[in-house]
Amino acid sequence: MLPLRIFLTGEPGCGKTTVIKKISATLADRGMKIGGIISGEVRQGAVRVGFNLEDLLTHETGILAYINLNDGPRVGKYRVNLSDIERVGATAIRRAVQEADVVIADELGPMELHSTPFIEAVEMALRSQKHLIATIHKRALHPLVTAIKSNPKYQVLEITLSNRDQMPKNILGQMTTHE
Repeated sequence: MLPLRIFLTGEPGCGKTTVIKKISATLADRGMKIGGIISGEVRQGAVRVGFNLEDLLTHETGILAYINLNDGPRVGKYRVNLSDIERVGATAIRRAVQEADVVIADELGPMELHSTPFIEAVEMALRSQKHLIATIHKRALHPLVTAIKSNPKYQVLEITLSNRDQMPKNILGQMTTHE
């Protein structure tokens, strides 16, 4: 049976990461080994100052982007931390392809896609026989994202405020039929 390729997209703040976390937790509760990365916000009080990455297998963390970094590509008010994207993000995805049942990649966005090793790790996951569930930044224009969105074998699902609560159940239902 072909592995699933599910990509979640939607406006910032619509719940993509929340949906992927719920899916990951449920699959782990079912005894599946989940690997890859989850991203999150870094806040100082009520102000977002950056984003972090977490390897789902090792729980190693790194800084994806931060407002006070001195170097790295600029995306909005943030500077991208290429070394942590490669050290944590790309490594976590490659490790998941080798060791996990399901690969998670949150997210394929403008920050992460500045890293060639990260792109290569995602391409490795796409070629693998592992299920891949990822989030895609809604306005990402990178060739990898364009190729994913135009591939009829891949599902690109838009998360909205009205469907985000039902989406984990729908995706988990597909996972059950592909186990």
